[in-house]
Amino acid sequence: MPDRAAQKQALRRELLERRKLLSPEDAAAAAAVLARRALELPELGGAGTVAAYVSVGREPGTRALLDALHARGVRVLLPVLLPDNDLDWGAYEGAQGLVRAGRGLLEPAGRRLGVDAVREADAVLLPGLAVDARGMRMGRGGGSYDRVLARLAGSAAHRVVLLYANEVVARVPVEPHDHPVHAVVTPDGVRRFGPGVRGGPCGPGAPDASGGRPVSPPGPA
Repeated sequence: MPDRAAQKQALRRELLERRKLLSPEDAAAAAAVLARRALELPELGGAGTVAAYVSVGREPGTRALLDALHARGVRVLLPVLLPDNDLDWGAYEGAQGLVRAGRGLLEPAGRRLGVDAVREADAVLLPGLAVDARGMRMGRGGGSYDRVLARLAGSAAHRVVLLYANEVVARVPVEPHDHPVHAVVTPDGVRRFGPGVRGGPCGPGAPDASGGRPVSPPGPA
């Protein structure tokens, strides 16, 4: 059986290359639509605390979404990357409260709340590179959000990934540390995943021969 880690790396390279093809105008247009769709989510409508992130580069944009949540009075938590790749958290107080950190990231300048602060969130918005039809997420490979998802195991927090439309794929290669999410939001719409995605012959433990091919053309719709 092909090595799952190698399959993931190949799929990551392909999807990152597709993101590089996006023009600034296309990325900005996708971010506006993505924010609107995310704000319509009932999972966010009733949330008092939302854990999110500041998009960088050609990631699906979150800036407008963060500001809209903050304006609603939602407590927004943003990640702070630790030396071991785990994530601490701080409160978002507006764009003026963000500072540049390593790896081109933007982080909140205020008080650090600890790695378990994410467990206070009613909904968690996650970055990623792909989600498949089973709700299995693939990230960039650093493991930061694998730890977050493990920390959220058993919690009631809604786990939602923000992606471009082509990044919802037929299947991603799955390893034992991977965790499912509840929904994915793209400029095309919202797709939710049912409970029990880890069980049965169609669950993440099943053989994965596809290598995770994208199921729609590159770029936002």
